[in-house]
Amino acid sequence: MIQARPTELRVRDPGIRALFTQEARWQSWLDVEVALASAQAGIGMIPEAAATEIGRKARLELFDLERVTEGLRVTGHGLVPLVWELDRLCEGDAGGYVHWGATTQNITQTGALLQLRKAHHILFAEIADLLQALAGLAERTKDDAIAGRTHGQHAVPSTFGAKVAVWIDELCRHAERLRQLEPRTFAAMLGGGAGTAASFEGHAPALQRRMGELLGLGSMPLPGRTIYDHMTEYVLALALLCTSCGKTAREVRKLMAEEFGEVEEHVPPGTVGSSTMPQKRNPKLCQDIIADETNVRSLVPLALEAMLGDHEADGSRSMMIDRALRQAVELTGDILVRLLDVVSGLRVFPERMRENLDLSGGLIMSESLMLELGREIGRQRAHDAVYEAAQEAATSGESFASLLASDEEVAARLGAERLAELLDPTRYTGDSARQAEEQAARARGVAAGLREAIATGVLG
Repeated sequence: MIQARPTELRVRDPGIRALFTQEARWQSWLDVEVALASAQAGIGMIPEAAATEIGRKARLELFDLERVTEGLRVTGHGLVPLVWELDRLCEGDAGGYVHWGATTQNITQTGALLQLRKAHHILFAEIADLLQALAGLAERTKDDAIAGRTHGQHAVPSTFGAKVAVWIDELCRHAERLRQLEPRTFAAMLGGGAGTAASFEGHAPALQRRMGELLGLGSMPLPGRTIYDHMTEYVLALALLCTSCGKTAREVRKLMAEEFGEVEEHVPPGTVGSSTMPQKRNPKLCQDIIADETNVRSLVPLALEAMLGDHEADGSRSMMIDRALRQAVELTGDILVRLLDVVSGLRVFPERMRENLDLSGGLIMSESLMLELGREIGRQRAHDAVYEAAQEAATSGESFASLLASDEEVAARLGAERLAELLDPTRYTGDSARQAEEQAARARGVAAGLREAIATGVLG
């Protein structure tokens, strides 16, 4: 018997959660302490030898983590025990220069953004892969006619490739937003206890700038400890991205329903959809995406709340934005991986799309008929004639084509052969194929740009 595997086991880990473990966070803080010491040594604020020794010893594998953990228990402070341990490890008087003039948030916030930037590049790689897959899907399905639906009802014919083009268009803008917010988000912070930078004797702007350069970050224009709009903006950008992913997942899930039957996400052999209904082929990946993107959107109010800090510092707000950022990034990584699996393995059924196009007996071609007839008798008179036939077909069960053919004015103006042509939905998909082709090319271009950004590491 083939054993079913949970959906989670089939999903690749993009590596984001590993960036936010306790150990990874500690190392990021140590990296900031090293950059701070190096910047200070560069202007003579601390001895060069001290900065070099701090750099040698600020490696977590050298630390006695039991000592650090005990320090956390005793002090209730997240950073101080780490600073104590680094001080202890440093030879000579170098340890006395660790954390010189800085406050905890200077280190922890800068470290968090250092980790976020690594996650940012992972997200770029995932978006690039997704855009590449969507480009291929758009091109493959550019001519697959499907019922365009507005307000849940048949509107005019389209193609599945045009639907994919819409997904690409949104995703490209989200990639653009993430590039644009890089200089605002990824900025080092060094302002001391209340953001006044008094402890740095007038050198804070230069020190902050140099510290950022050493870490591959920018520099905050003002190192205020209640400034969180730049990090909140990042959460908002992720929420927008994930909402678009959720929209795509909802569309696939709906089109998978037997009543539509137009697509199906990949269902690996052995997958069990229900413990009691053996026939079930559920949209598991899409459902996971929908659940996760809903959770990301729920983090937006928390991120906005973090901006409402009191006075010059408010530790509760730091906790809020830390949670919002971490969870939003982790969930976004999961969503992008799952959506890539959906797109890459999506089964498309053009025959069923055509069957659904024909469900209304040609009513979906009313616009085309009206415009063609309007060339002869004017748009409004044509609208009235087609409207009457369409409404009668919908309520009486009579054929739309036969009702049109029995209308003397319609029959005289169009003729049976032309009427048959105008009722063919595959002849009225407009720019759908072109839209699919153009967005596929755009997707590949944006994907290439994201990969270049990852390779160069240059902030947008």
